[in-house]
Amino acid sequence: MSADDLMVGGRRFRTRADYEAALRDEKKIKSIKTKIDLNNPKQLYELFGEMQSGAYRFESALGNDFDDEIFEKIEELKKQGITAENAGDALKGKKKKKKSNKTANKSSAKKNNNTDGKTAKNVNLKDFDKNMQTQVLLELYKRERNRKIIVVLASIVAVASFAYFGVYYYNSARTSMSYDQLAELKGSDALVSNQEKNTFSIHKEAIQLPDVLDEYKTLYEKNKKLIGWLKIDDTNIDYPVMQTDNNEYYLDHNFNQEHDNNGSLFLDCDCNIYPRSTNLIIYGHHMKSGNMFGNLQQYAKESYGKSHSLIQFDSIYEKATYQVMYVFRSQVYNEDDLVFKYYQFINANSEEEFDSYMREMAAMSLYDTEVTASYGDSLLTLSTCDNSQTDGRFVVVAKRIK
Repeated sequence: MSADDLMVGGRRFRTRADYEAALRDEKKIKSIKTKIDLNNPKQLYELFGEMQSGAYRFESALGNDFDDEIFEKIEELKKQGITAENAGDALKGKKKKKKSNKTANKSSAKKNNNTDGKTAKNVNLKDFDKNMQTQVLLELYKRERNRKIIVVLASIVAVASFAYFGVYYYNSARTSMSYDQLAELKGSDALVSNQEKNTFSIHKEAIQLPDVLDEYKTLYEKNKKLIGWLKIDDTNIDYPVMQTDNNEYYLDHNFNQEHDNNGSLFLDCDCNIYPRSTNLIIYGHHMKSGNMFGNLQQYAKESYGKSHSLIQFDSIYEKATYQVMYVFRSQVYNEDDLVFKYYQFINANSEEEFDSYMREMAAMSLYDTEVTASYGDSLLTLSTCDNSQTDGRFVVVAKRIK
């Protein structure tokens, strides 16, 4: 099969693997559309909830398109004041309104046809004198000119919008392997070679690193910037975590080191996996589609935090489970601001320092989880953007329990 034949849903895919993933997504989308009426607000909210919980996982840009389509429909419903709670009532009201409008239109038409039995008389330009005809023609010309200008401007805006979304979806399509496919490589030995012991230097002293866990060897061979894997059950957070010597690269690059607006989850460059820092800080974008940390702010609800209290974060060297301890909103401050900056809490050099950090976060937490930590405990912090304030951040802090 040639590259020109790798077409699904109007999209051309570069590899056979991407093409087959798109075919699976197309089949999944068709199945969803046969079960769900996308014009029914209640059913649409139910579908959206299932997609956000990870019930439907897509593997290609075709699936991302559908995901964005559903998100945009939900946003439109919200603008109309239709929420998940009142979606059923809104549907009934919509049907009733249509029926009322139909009756009103019939009544109006009947009234217009029966008004004194008269019919509006057509006006002819020749009925006016030459001076009036000139003025009428001039006014018509102005209106037509303005109409054409508006059409041209609207066309330019439309072309620019399509160009923007075209570039966005093109960049998404460049990712040759979805995160679902990456997950399938965990535990695989497809690319594993005989590895030598790795070393790195801290303060000019050579440190012998442990062996990479067998589960992550194949992924590590594909990209040695892999530092671990983050997973929260019953959510779509199930991603590799990267780390470089800066906090910029993976803001707009995916696992395959291709440009991607979704970016990747990445560990703060100042954190160490081995020897381990007191607090490991993982950053991720708050994507509208729900990708990456798009759903992390669900933890603002105490009920959600309790039902999703366990977080699995495996480094490439060891497995670990964490329990949610604090959930709070913060922001990025100026360097000279004398306030607690959670993103600077990486190592605690004393028990007093650790306890001070704990008090600061407990005071900021949105609710009490009844989980506490002591000096010597290992912490995990998940951070994403929060649009409720300038340079806002939404933060979840958890303590390692095993």
